[in-house]
Amino acid sequence: MRIRPVLAVPAAALLLVAGTGASAAVAAPAALPTCREAAVSVSAAPGATAHAVRISVTNESRRACAVDRIPTVTFGDLDGAALPVPPAESAPYRLAAGGSAYAAVRTLDPNATETRTVAYLTVAADPSHYGESFDAASVGSPGGIVVWEPVTTLWQPTRAAADAALAAAVR
Repeated sequence: MRIRPVLAVPAAALLLVAGTGASAAVAAPAALPTCREAAVSVSAAPGATAHAVRISVTNESRRACAVDRIPTVTFGDLDGAALPVPPAESAPYRLAAGGSAYAAVRTLDPNATETRTVAYLTVAADPSHYGESFDAASVGSPGGIVVWEPVTTLWQPTRAAADAALAAAVR
């Protein structure tokens, strides 16, 4: 299972600024808060190719917030999650109020010699969220989702950018 550390970021940091012979404390801008799970909706749908799934997240709140730039995608009762392509570390991804982001997931390595089949996948916009599960039929795999070495793109601004990122990364 991919474990991503959760980094605590203070809401405000104090900086010392040299003035005219005196120091003054100035508050730095507050970090963008992590989106509450209830404030975002996630979706999953069939992808552009076989063994691909398109996912998205929408910020339904009236304020910008952040999710992790790597979507968390897990498969049935299997251990682990889709790995990011290109390889990346966790970092905030800004979602504007009412804004959406998109990613593409490849569930099956074309060179796989082994596979597993699951009845559902779960998508979370941030590792601190439980996520939402989608059955195999809803993502275009009525016989089950075939999985082996799954990968996911980072969140992208458009569906087309997510599809292109996946195509470029898995060549």
